[in-house]
Amino acid sequence: MTDLAELTTMRVGGPAHELVVAQTTDELVAAALRAWSAGDEVLVLGGGSNVVVADDGFDGTVLLVRTKGIETTPTDAGMRLRVQAGEDWDALVARTVANGWSGLEALSGIPGSVGAAPVQNIGAYGAELADTLVAVDFLDYELGEVVRLTADELALGYRTSAIKAGRQGIVLAVELQLRTGGTGAVRYAQLATALQDVPLGGTAPVADVREAVLRLRASKGMVLDADDPDTWSCGSFFTNPIVPENAARSLPVDAPRWPMQPPPPDLAVPLGAEPIAPEPEVGDVKLSAAWLIERAGITRGFALPGSRAAVSSKHTLAITNRGGATAEEVAELARYVRMRVEAEFGIGLVNEPVLVGLSL
Repeated sequence: MTDLAELTTMRVGGPAHELVVAQTTDELVAAALRAWSAGDEVLVLGGGSNVVVADDGFDGTVLLVRTKGIETTPTDAGMRLRVQAGEDWDALVARTVANGWSGLEALSGIPGSVGAAPVQNIGAYGAELADTLVAVDFLDYELGEVVRLTADELALGYRTSAIKAGRQGIVLAVELQLRTGGTGAVRYAQLATALQDVPLGGTAPVADVREAVLRLRASKGMVLDADDPDTWSCGSFFTNPIVPENAARSLPVDAPRWPMQPPPPDLAVPLGAEPIAPEPEVGDVKLSAAWLIERAGITRGFALPGSRAAVSSKHTLAITNRGGATAEEVAELARYVRMRVEAEFGIGLVNEPVLVGLSL
């Protein structure tokens, strides 16, 4: 049996009861239908970068997606790509940047496979997959057949989608619409600073954006390095909480926060008339999970006594395997971090990676 620790970036997880490697879409579909018909539980793995598997392993069928293929079609809007689920995400981004196609450059350095990207609507540095996603080919569990789901049908949101919310099935291929011209928008302050002379809201060559993003991610331990245990992680372990505005108001004034509702529309009034300001909308606010964790007393490099799991020494959002950690040690540390934040601020953190056989 193969230990799933060998197939995941966190490097934890016990054996797979059955492992099927799918090199083609037909193989993937046939294996999934066979397992579902037999009543087996199915775990789909691509790059294994967003999953933590229990030490007992997985008592079902693990489908290892290794399907390859990229088709490109010029369109009036730029370039349309159809990408098989088993393609490496960052290799895809590198290829688009090399060709001068924009839309994915800010998503550089995110580990994992293309098929996993729509499940949680991956995002970073002011961009997310929803900006470019057109549709996916999806093997639907309930229907037992392949369907095409548009971006609207996927109901993409902050680190979520209809698939993550419960629609069962497997992403087989992803369709993207990119722009040509070689420049991309800079929509994140930290990225604008890293690019030095580029203002927030400006544009920069996609190659420069990719290089800056990779530097930023590396500085936070978010670029995998086989020789650096401080990068053996799932990336961000917790999502940034989204809370009601009144809950955000109770936090210290220096707590980072980003309103989720759009700005109010411009008002048109007759000349000489007094404009009447609309009542301000009360909406949700996104908070910084890293800020909450640090203010709750969890420092970079923190570890529970005797544990081989630790908070990254570069970024408090990442939980790392310092070598030989168990899945339970990872979960125990995550529970402790979440407990400290809830005790300090009354806000519950939500895990970003999928937990298999584990709970927080």
